[in-house]
Amino acid sequence: MKKINIGLLGLGQIGSGLYEILKAKKSLFERQLGVSFELKRIAEKYPNARRKVHPPPSLMTKDAFAVVRDPAIDVIVELIGGTTVARELIKESLKHGKHVVTANKALLAEYGDEIFELAHRKKRWLCFEASVGGGIPCIKALREGLAANRIDSVHAIINGTTNYILTQMTIQGTSFADALTGAQQQGYAEANPSLDIHGVDAAHKLAILARFAFGGKVKFKDIYCEGITAVSSDDIAFAKEFGYTIKLLAIAKKTGDGMEARVQPTLLPNSHILANVNGSFNAILMHGDEVGDVLFYGRGAGPHPTASAIVADLVDIAKAGAQGPAEDHFMVRALGKTIPVKSISSILSRYYLRFYVIDKPSVLAGISKILGKYQISISDVIQRERSAGRAVPLILLTHGAHEKDLRAAVHEIDRLPYIKGKTQVIRIEGA
Repeated sequence: MKKINIGLLGLGQIGSGLYEILKAKKSLFERQLGVSFELKRIAEKYPNARRKVHPPPSLMTKDAFAVVRDPAIDVIVELIGGTTVARELIKESLKHGKHVVTANKALLAEYGDEIFELAHRKKRWLCFEASVGGGIPCIKALREGLAANRIDSVHAIINGTTNYILTQMTIQGTSFADALTGAQQQGYAEANPSLDIHGVDAAHKLAILARFAFGGKVKFKDIYCEGITAVSSDDIAFAKEFGYTIKLLAIAKKTGDGMEARVQPTLLPNSHILANVNGSFNAILMHGDEVGDVLFYGRGAGPHPTASAIVADLVDIAKAGAQGPAEDHFMVRALGKTIPVKSISSILSRYYLRFYVIDKPSVLAGISKILGKYQISISDVIQRERSAGRAVPLILLTHGAHEKDLRAAVHEIDRLPYIKGKTQVIRIEGA
């Protein structure tokens, strides 16, 4: 029987979920895997806080550094989050010969170079399946199942909060504010949802996915990030009329002149497989040169789905052996040269444009003239009937255009006297 001694840092929702799984399925792991997972110590800042699990007091400590320095512990599971103390704890763990399992996407996205390089130098396992997509095994798929493939693109819904909000707005006709309140009541959104609704959480996850999908360093700061706060019920409704659904997509793809990496609200055709991923579910669509399209779908967050991914990493470490990797080629590949990410201004896309205009003759002609000046052609139009003295919506879909030209045209259009308010711009994919 192989025995793995675990030090757990953080007993919040995910840590509690992990504790429950390891306790409830201990005999199953021993019987089916020949591994005994032993929680030796648990570091928690608030050990006496009310929670649904009750570890023996003898396991609990406030001193996380004492846990990572304990010579009896084989693996550290870091679940405290953040990029300050967690960063030091993981580095200290690796320096003391511990393998590390973490769900910390912000840390790996922003400081991945030094963490991955240290793990490689110390020949310790650094596992992070839970950092992207909760219980969805997308990292393992890149490491093993898709090893024969060159990955050409990743299109992903990897934030359950925003997907829940947009689903409520689409299916129930709910406003953004009410959908956000509902997400918080359901436990899908934090009290401060800023990282979710502004796209930062999805961008953290995309930085990790892109690094391991394309085999090189992808700088988090180079990823274009746009959230969903400007998406209105009107945009949802007009997208429906054109046969589209709006989703917050994380996109990384190779093009003829470089790599794109961006998080953005996106119009997808209703027939697109990601357009039908609803509620708090996540989905990751990858295209490999050998296998074609592969979809990974499931719960992208939550205590038990995320803890499930952590256990999978623990099992991999147990199977690999305590000595650590002699040469982790998957990690080495992701420590290669930095992959330049194209500026958002250089991408080529189709666009949804929503204007509010004072309805009078020649409005559409004036807008079309400016778009034509920048070589942007219109594919579809919705123009509402006149409303005396009031601004009415005018919606255009464009053919493919360069972002810099589109932005220059919109800047000029927004200065026209009959344009009221700022033009809404949303990119279109999959059409």
